[in-house]
This record gives sequence, C-alpha cells and structure tokens, in this order.
Amino acid sequence: MSVTVNGLDELKKLAGSDLGSSDWIEVTQDRIDTFADATGDHQWIHVDPERAAKGPFGAPIAHGYLTLSLFIPLFTELLDVQGVTTKVNYGLNKVRFPSPVKAGSRIRLTARLAEVEDVPGGVQIAVDGTIEIEGGTKPAAVLQSLSRFYA
Repeated sequence: MSVTVNGLDELKKLAGSDLGSSDWIEVTQDRIDTFADATGDHQWIHVDPERAAKGPFGAPIAHGYLTLSLFIPLFTELLDVQGVTTKVNYGLNKVRFPSPVKAGSRIRLTARLAEVEDVPGGVQIAVDGTIEIEGGTKPAAVLQSLSRFYA
C-alpha cells in the first residue's frame, strides 16, 4: 500500500500516521556478495556460505548496513511525495540490529511518520521504521530515519 501526497502541506497532514508495510523482498547471497564488493567488507560470516554454516548463525548473514540500506527502496513503496523539487536523506537518530538476516530470508518495512517539521525551504520528516524478517521473532532493524523535502 502506498500513500501519495502532493506537496509539503499534504505531507504535514500525515504527521503521526501509520504508513503500513512494504512488500517482502528476498535478501539473496548474491545481494550480500554485491554489497561486500561495494563496501570492501568481505568478512566470512557474510560471504563464505560453507564456513558461515558452521558459525554462530548457521548460515551467511547480511551486513547490518545492507539491511539498513534497504530502508529506502522499501520506504518508497509506502510514501510517494510529489510536487517537491528535491528529496534527500538527512540522517538517522537511532538504529539497532536485534536479529541477523540470513541469506535467503525475506524482509519488509513497517513504518510510521512520527514527525514533520518545517526547515528552511521545506520540511524534515522523522520515520519510525521496523524491518521485519518473515517468520522471525525479532526484527532485523529498528530505526528512526530523517529525510528532507524541498519545495
């Protein structure tokens, strides 16, 4: 389900709203390997399936920052802000990784638009997000993301 707003005034009216959940996406070993290549983080727990199978999680796991990076494509399924000139990530207030994402797992984002505040030339939003693991008992990530939208 996607919510579409046109302009900053409509976005402000959504403050405090639940945005629902994204579709599930699979975190494949190929995606993990590609992320390792892009970042230079080739720790065996991520990229050596045979060794990782004997490790603490019983399988290779995604990098925490790979899981975090998937916030944006998952979030764009939930909120589409039109009628603005620029959209930028502004940062994070908090991030935790309560549970690892094993290769082959599926994740999704559940989000709430916690705050919308004016900034020069636009607004800043704070989104409370939980990245869930299908069938898991703990989330993969819990975060508050900040984004800015300019008129």
